[in-house]
Amino acid sequence: MTRVDPPHPGVDGVPLPDGASGTVVVAPPDGRPGTWAGAPSAVFRDGVFHLAYRLRRPEGEGRGYANVVARSTDGLRFEVVAVVEKERFGSESLERPALVVTPEGCWRLYVSAATPGTKHWWVEMLEADTPEGLATAPSTTVLPGDPGPHGWAVKDPVVRSHGGLWHLWASVHPLDDPDATDRMTTEHYTSPDGVAWTWQGTALRAEAGRWDSRGVRISSVVDLGDRLVATYDGRASAAENWEERTGVAVDGDSFGAFRIVGDGPAAAAPEAARTGAGLRYLDVVALPGGGYRLFYEVTRPDGAHELRTEAVAARLVGAA
Repeated sequence: MTRVDPPHPGVDGVPLPDGASGTVVVAPPDGRPGTWAGAPSAVFRDGVFHLAYRLRRPEGEGRGYANVVARSTDGLRFEVVAVVEKERFGSESLERPALVVTPEGCWRLYVSAATPGTKHWWVEMLEADTPEGLATAPSTTVLPGDPGPHGWAVKDPVVRSHGGLWHLWASVHPLDDPDATDRMTTEHYTSPDGVAWTWQGTALRAEAGRWDSRGVRISSVVDLGDRLVATYDGRASAAENWEERTGVAVDGDSFGAFRIVGDGPAAAAPEAARTGAGLRYLDVVALPGGGYRLFYEVTRPDGAHELRTEAVAARLVGAA
C-alpha cells in the first residue's frame, strides 16, 4: 500500500512538498557539493512508476554524465532499467530528461544536452518500444536551439499530450551576454507528433524585483480537469543558480501560458533561509483514483543534491 504523508500546503489546488518528510529514492554519487541526483521526470502506467533522472559530478569531473530510467511498484524503491550517457550525443553535460509514453505505447526520452565549450544546450529525443530499449534507441534532434552569439540554449523540457496535441515547455537561456547566460524564461511549443515542434510564445516570465526575477523554469504541468496549473523553479540572482526554490503558476492569457501566483516561493527546503539550499525540479504525478506522488531534487547539508519523493492524498490538498 502506498504511504500517504501528512497534509502539505497547496496553492490553487497544486500539491506541494514540505521538503523535510520526503523519502530519498536516489542518493548522489558522493557527498560533495556539485554532486547531484535529481531533475526527475516520472510516469505512472499500469501500476508501475517509471522515473527518469540525471546524475551529475562536480565541475571539471564530468558534470551531468548520465540520464537514468528506473522502475518501481511502490514509488520508493527503484530498479534501474536503462542508462543513457552523455558520450552518445558528444555532449559536455546532460540535464533534466522528460519521460513520456505515446498513445500508441511507445516510450520517449527527451534529453537535454550541452554543446562542449559553450553555454549552448539542445534537446534530443529517443524512442523505443520499452523503457529498457531507451538505452540503445536512436536519437533525433527535436529542439536545436541556436549556438550563435545572439542565439539561445534550450533545455529541461516538460512534455504533455493534451487535447490531441503535444505540448512542450522548455527553459530558454539567451546567449547574447556571456556573463549572464543563466537568465531564463519558459517557452511553450506544440507538435502534432512530439517530434516537429512549433514555438507558441513565452509561457512564463517573472517581473523585475521578485524572488524569481533572474529566471523561471516550469518543472511540472498538472491537469486539474478544468484547468492546467504549473510548478516552476525560480531564482533572483546568478548566485542562486542550481539552488532554486519552487513556485506555482496558474492559467494565463492563452493555453499553455501561465501566470505566477504569490509573492514568494511556494515550497523550499527547510534550511533554505539559513543556507540557501534549493528545492527544485518538482514533478507532480497524478494517481488513479486521486492523490499524487511528488518527486523533486533537494540540497543536503553537505551541499550534494538528492532525489526525494512524497505521496499526497488529493483530499488533503487545499488552496492557500
